This record gives sequence, structure tokens and C-alpha cells, in this order.
Amino acid sequence: MVTALDIRESIPGDVVDYRQLTSLLGSYAKPRDRITALLAAGELIRVRKGLYVLGERYRREALVREQLANLIYGPSYVSLDYALSRHGLIPERVDEVTSVTTGEHRRFVTPMGVFSYRKIAPRRYAQGMEWRGDGVARYLMASPEKALADKVASDRRLRRPTSADVRAYLLYDLRIDVDQLAKLDLTRLHGIADGYRSHRVSVLARTVARLQESLQSRSNPRAGTARRRSTRPLSVRTRFDR
Repeated sequence: MVTALDIRESIPGDVVDYRQLTSLLGSYAKPRDRITALLAAGELIRVRKGLYVLGERYRREALVREQLANLIYGPSYVSLDYALSRHGLIPERVDEVTSVTTGEHRRFVTPMGVFSYRKIAPRRYAQGMEWRGDGVARYLMASPEKALADKVASDRRLRRPTSADVRAYLLYDLRIDVDQLAKLDLTRLHGIADGYRSHRVSVLARTVARLQESLQSRSNPRAGTARRRSTRPLSVRTRFDR
């Protein structure tokens, strides 16, 4: 009788799909019946149709939900709020794993948590992704610059924003610390904006560039009066705050 331990010894990680299972259960006349029994015993957990993880007591290590996000629906990569939180750009902890995809908008409520997917145009998809994680638990996630571009491009409240609108959105709606914005790679962000061909993302790139220039001038002790004026708190508000 094939057990969860047998399955674990035959797969590289703790995630297994239906095709792998039926291959491992090839000696059974009805592999589905054995899968059903493994599910009932808690030795396997169904994440979604055709995708399973080993029961908690049989796992080698903690599950990597970002890897699951890539596998649940694809092609996709982790981005938007979840990635912004992971990169330390926004202060909130985000439990729902958010991704972008060239497919349709989808949302999955699973035993491993909630996974949502927002559609993106194919030409905007590939640039700015990074492989993260180790070993068999590797996954694709947006770079900080791409996650921010995806977020700005997908927020319908930003219709034809000005630089002032985007600055207020970053600092007050998303509550991104200016020191975090200073760490963004402008070359990468401008490259993403060129590929995106989106007014919102182009304005984002210009706004971040201006914020970084402002921060650099503040750190220059020879800036004199200009420096003192630049240290006054930003007071821009947009229609989102009204």
C-alpha cells in the first residue's frame, strides 16, 4: 500500500500534482480511490484540483506559499501588495498572496490561504521578475520596482494622474517611507516604464526620480536655504484622501 511516506521519498519537495500521483499509484486499479483515502487520512491535502501537498506531519519543511502561488495558476508571478510587503515597501503585513498573470482574474481560497491573480497584458509581463527561494522551492516574484509598477498600473483610482497625485498616492495611500523609495533602482524602473507603455507607470518613474533628487539635495550640507525648504513635510493630498 502506497503511503504518504512512500510519496515523499519519490518527489523532490512536498508539493505533488495529479499526474505525479497517478504515476506513483500506477499499481492500483483505481488510483483516484487511493488518493481519496490519502486525503481523508490527512496524509495529502488538496490545494486545488490537480495540486496537492503532503500532510503537515510528512513535510520536510514549511511550505513556501509563494511557490504555491506560481503553481496554483499560471503563468504568474507574485506581485502587487504581497510583494510590496515582502520587499518592505509598505508597512502592512499582507496575508493574501497576490500575483499577476497573463490569464484571467482569479481568486482561490485554499487550506493554505488565499491566492489572487490580476490580469496583465503579455507585453508587460516578463520584465522585472526575479527568481527567489532555494532548491525545489524556488518561485518568481516581482522586483520592488515591478511590484510598485504593477500596483500603480492596476489601481483604477489613478486615472490620468499627475506627479503630485502619484507622490501623494505613494506616501499617503500606500504609506511608503521615502527612505524605501530612495532605494529603488531608477534604471530598472525606467526600463519597466518603457516596456509598460502606461501613463501611470511613466509618471511613477518620473515621480520617484524627483523624490530621489529631493532626498539627495537634503543630504547635501551645501544646499543652504534650498535644503531647509525641502525638509518641510509634504502636504499634497489627492482626491483619494477626500
